[in-house]
Amino acid sequence: MKGKLIVLLPLIVLVAIVEARHHVDEMQHDSNSFSLELIHSHANQFSNYRRPRAQHERLKDLIHHDIIRHNITSHRLRTRRRAAEEAVPPAASIEMPLNAGSDLGIGQYITTLRVGTPSQTFRVIVDTGSDLTSVRCRSERCKVELMTLFSLTICPTPLTPCAYDYGYADGSATRGVFADETVTVGLSNGRKTRLRNVLIGCSDSYQGITFDNVDGLLGLGNTKHSFATHAAHKFGGNFSYCLVDHLSNINATSYITFGTSRNRVGPLGNARRTTLELQSLVPFYGVNVRGISLGDKMLEIPMKVWDVTQGGGTILDSGSSLTYLTDPAYQTVMEALTMSVSKYPRVKLDTVPMDYCFNSTGFDETSVPKFIIHFEDGARFEPHWDSYVITAGGGIRCLGFLPARFPGVSVIGNIMQQNYFWEYDLIGKSLSFVPSACSCGY
Repeated sequence: MKGKLIVLLPLIVLVAIVEARHHVDEMQHDSNSFSLELIHSHANQFSNYRRPRAQHERLKDLIHHDIIRHNITSHRLRTRRRAAEEAVPPAASIEMPLNAGSDLGIGQYITTLRVGTPSQTFRVIVDTGSDLTSVRCRSERCKVELMTLFSLTICPTPLTPCAYDYGYADGSATRGVFADETVTVGLSNGRKTRLRNVLIGCSDSYQGITFDNVDGLLGLGNTKHSFATHAAHKFGGNFSYCLVDHLSNINATSYITFGTSRNRVGPLGNARRTTLELQSLVPFYGVNVRGISLGDKMLEIPMKVWDVTQGGGTILDSGSSLTYLTDPAYQTVMEALTMSVSKYPRVKLDTVPMDYCFNSTGFDETSVPKFIIHFEDGARFEPHWDSYVITAGGGIRCLGFLPARFPGVSVIGNIMQQNYFWEYDLIGKSLSFVPSACSCGY
């Protein structure tokens, strides 16, 4: 694997404080789930992080991250499509540009992961677009033994370690070797268990980049090697999360659960369910959209925008804040929404690169039509109005969409997903969702 360039795309970033108050089980447990606590990187507890103070500065920071991130996502998917069309051999490697994690403002959420035996704690960026998890080498065992002795079966010989070299657009890189490691997690019944044979990268070299306050990355992508796939299949084949409104409450706590959540969507009765597209938009989680309506009117958006075979498609990305719509959809949606708020004075915010903001003094939410995403199988996603008419602080609101080039993918970001419970069934290939307060005890 020498010389192979592997790319990381920082996406969803979680904070998982996985605590255990009892002894560790070896998967003989009476609990069928574990949860990780999700705390936004702008939260006050991350005092060392250069977080913006004012709301408009926060929004600027989030959009800066989103723009870079979407460019990377689009480039990655275009490269995969070209490779498929040109029948590139599996052994071929493709270099793709990527900005360093520090250039992305760390990401959206941060997680603490316990790796190794005995376990060590690592604070990591969690990436729903990456299949690989890597941490900084801390112990001598990681630095010496794994670097010289460890080998996976897919490596050239039993005595040759699998090496990686993650390349970044600015010329920086991180290097190390892969290992089948153990991750310790806290179960919903208060006990601990060990997830064995989790593919972990041990990074011994970070050249030219700085991941402020973090030790690595946790891969939650839609691939067989990701932590999400490994953990979900150990606990019933599904994972779920519920994101609270981080724009109104910077210190709000969200959760992600692997296995059956105590607030799972099934018993709630009014859950909607649609097909989860796991093949055509790898390593992302895709959905089959057929249209968007505002109020009771279906907007005239070309079907090619949603069709993966014509260069379109839609993904859910919990690491992007705002929602991206490719140009044909963006222009149509923005034209209709701006008409609904045109009676409020328009405001130009130099610090926030959004197309339409307005003075919300006297704002009446009933003037905003209901925004609905329609899926192919009839399911409808109806986000709360303040998930697409978002606050920028100082009595200013903005329409929470960003334009994307077509051909390209549309992205449902984490602000649009807030106050909904989302359950990904990786075995049944379905996505269930239902409105939720995302309360503690999830």
